[in-house]
Amino acid sequence: MTDTSRRPGTSAPDGTPPRRSMLNDAGVRAVLFQIIAMAIVIAIGWYLVGNTLHNLATRNIQTGFDYLSREAGFAIGESLIPYNATDTYARALWVGVVNTLKVSLIGIVFAMLIGVVIGVARLSSNWLLAKLATIYVETLRNIPVLLQLFFWYGLITEVLPAPRQALQPIEGVFLSNRGFKMPAPADHPAWWGALIALIVAILAVRFLLARARRIQAATGDRPKTLIPSLALLIGLPVAVWAVMGAPLALDMPELRGFNFQGGLSVSPEFAALTLGLTLYTAAFIAETVRSGIQAVGKGQWEAAAALGLKPGVTMRLIILPQALRVIVPPTTSQFLNLTKNSSLAVAIGYPDIVSVANTTLNQTGQAIENIALIMLAYLTVSLSISAFMNWYNKRIALVER
Repeated sequence: MTDTSRRPGTSAPDGTPPRRSMLNDAGVRAVLFQIIAMAIVIAIGWYLVGNTLHNLATRNIQTGFDYLSREAGFAIGESLIPYNATDTYARALWVGVVNTLKVSLIGIVFAMLIGVVIGVARLSSNWLLAKLATIYVETLRNIPVLLQLFFWYGLITEVLPAPRQALQPIEGVFLSNRGFKMPAPADHPAWWGALIALIVAILAVRFLLARARRIQAATGDRPKTLIPSLALLIGLPVAVWAVMGAPLALDMPELRGFNFQGGLSVSPEFAALTLGLTLYTAAFIAETVRSGIQAVGKGQWEAAAALGLKPGVTMRLIILPQALRVIVPPTTSQFLNLTKNSSLAVAIGYPDIVSVANTTLNQTGQAIENIALIMLAYLTVSLSISAFMNWYNKRIALVER
């Protein structure tokens, strides 16, 4: 008699592959577990949302975003876009978003510039310069940023004189406890035309440099790009400005009553917030830059010196491009920290998204919606910064052959 029984997982006598349960497949199990986990998360979220809506309805608390179309009824002291108290809550919240973006972008640019300078200075052979850079880093990064904001705000509002006794370091520039006033170009279409021309010139210079790199890679000779680039960056905006009328009039600030009118104004709140966030974040970026430079092998310096390159040229063309691989990822985190720390603006009265949303919350009582909008605003800005920095990080990555 032939024994037809066989153990599970073994082949049949005729060579037929063994039957395997789908649960024994690692790929199937992985997908199944993820589906189960997602279902659990959705169920919990559904329960929490339903329970919250039920509790709000029981207490007769209005829900939804219909309030955004109602009149806000409150003024905002500082805005880049037109706004008045008769505008909607949606417009007011958008003003807060724009104010947050203004602080974040200006802070990121200047924090990066200052951080690079301080980071390089920490490695300087000049003892005094290196020690001053070290004192800057160790002092500012170990003091809570909120205290620094209070310090700068108090310095501007308490130490500087009133507008009638405002300091005037140069003609047309006034420093007082109401902020900083300086001349600004009078409103004219030529200035907007020059700005657009400058953007076009920057794009043209990028194309010119990319073309020069391709030619260098193909022939070994690099076309000269300095003079054409300067001609585009300076000549094109000036030419457009001249063609559109070449306006020279300036809007000068003048003391009228208890404050200055006209010109470009920088409020104490904006100045304190930008200054505090910039200097605080720059201290962390400086350490990132220093560590990135030190990560480059010493042999790179020695090879550059053997070729007769000056230290400045070596740093700019050899060391920093290699150090960027180490510098960019943690610097991205510092950019995100600066953006999120801008929410501390409410402590010194700057009308950012948190401040405007808090006022809206107090008037409408719809806390969940306003907090959700704040979270959405910061999430969108942070993800945008991360996406750009990740793109840049891939662009500068060294590709091994």
